[in-house]
Amino acid sequence: MTRYFEYGDKETEYLKSKDKKLAAAIDAVGHVYREMEGDDLFAGVVHHIVGQQISSAALATVWTRMLSILGEVTPETVSAASEAELQACGITFTKAGYIKGFAEKVVSGEFDIDAVEHMDDTEAIAALSALPGIGVWTAEMLLLFNLGRSDILSFGDLAIHRGMRMVYHHRKVTRKMFEKYRHRYSPYGSVASLYLWAISHMDVPGYDRDYAPKTTKRR
Repeated sequence: MTRYFEYGDKETEYLKSKDKKLAAAIDAVGHVYREMEGDDLFAGVVHHIVGQQISSAALATVWTRMLSILGEVTPETVSAASEAELQACGITFTKAGYIKGFAEKVVSGEFDIDAVEHMDDTEAIAALSALPGIGVWTAEMLLLFNLGRSDILSFGDLAIHRGMRMVYHHRKVTRKMFEKYRHRYSPYGSVASLYLWAISHMDVPGYDRDYAPKTTKRR
């Protein structure tokens, strides 16, 4: 059964009360049905490492092969596999090393994956992004789409920046401006993210222009 990020009128009415321009965007977009990933955090970390710099179709193929070889993606099955077996699924030597090393840390208890689920957002992002192969943006996406955290707004997400430029007519969103919006949207930054992503696609009526300065090609 497909699982979507859960939110309702409480969250959207709060955001609309805080920001008139975002309110207009929310009304233009309507409800966003954003599919969630699995609720198993270990498998989510592995899935994100596998998916880096490859297409969605390639990721689906690799994941199917991993499930065929491992049966299920758990710390035990991954740590028991050799790096060669993981590479045979269609991933690089580097990714295989990241994944196997991560699994071994979880099995040994060096990394407590269950504890991450009970950390606040800042602590969880720090813990996950300390893993080889996982950066801050990936950690934030894991919190949003695996754990369903309510207040994730990623400064490192280019589409979020584009959505903000389009909603607020900014040429550039600085860190200071971004933090102003983050504070304004809190505690429902994740819902704001859904709408900024939707606007960034440039297919919402009334939102078809990115206000970033045009770049000119050198001859």
